[in-house]
Amino acid sequence: MIFHTYGNKENKAVVLIHGMLTPWQIWNYSIEKFSKDYYVVVPELDGHTELTPTVFHSIEEETAKIHDYIMEELNGDIYLLAGLSMGGRIAATLAKSEDLSIENLVLDGAPLTKVNGLMKAIMKSNYKTIIMKSKMHDAKILEQAKKDFLPENMIPYYIKIAENMIMVSVNNIIDSVFSHFEYPEYKSGMKILFMHGTKGNESVSAKCAVRMKKINPQTEIRSFDGLGHAELACFKPEQWYEEVRSFISA
Repeated sequence: MIFHTYGNKENKAVVLIHGMLTPWQIWNYSIEKFSKDYYVVVPELDGHTELTPTVFHSIEEETAKIHDYIMEELNGDIYLLAGLSMGGRIAATLAKSEDLSIENLVLDGAPLTKVNGLMKAIMKSNYKTIIMKSKMHDAKILEQAKKDFLPENMIPYYIKIAENMIMVSVNNIIDSVFSHFEYPEYKSGMKILFMHGTKGNESVSAKCAVRMKKINPQTEIRSFDGLGHAELACFKPEQWYEEVRSFISA
């Protein structure tokens, strides 16, 4: 794991965690904006490193690495912790840490639920095919990627991730991300925003958001009609930033 930092370290900290097959640069717009007033930390998760291959073992291991960094470098204090998709699962897990002080938690399309073995097997097969074809720079796969989950300016970063990703990381990601999640009762002073779209498998995130609010009444849910999974953050970063900024400023 690699940590990218921006802004003045004396300012309050903002931590942004990317999703599966999503480069850390997906946060470029938010980095530019937040770093004017905050110290921004963006982990480059294992299994997604561009310069050298790394292995993703589990959500718990990724969480532990980010936790240790926050304790050592930020004295355990975070103003805003935000996670996208798989990054939301990591953020929701990290926010359970009793020794961290987190003022605002933002989850976008976080999969906080278990899926059955058959569904996991299908996802593993599909992702492995996508990655293998991406390694070969298959034109159809890259065009589909631009249509489904990444804007064109992120494709070069995505290719670097695909070239370094090994299949054991895919297995570990699917097994870990879609395992059982124990919803905690977070500290009452921590504000929570759960964002999701309405298309396709966003129905899963919508159910997770309702469950989160039931256990943590301070949760605010924002649903974006007609948008798919992670579409707001990836394709409309300006709007994503304004939504989050309005939430933390309220």
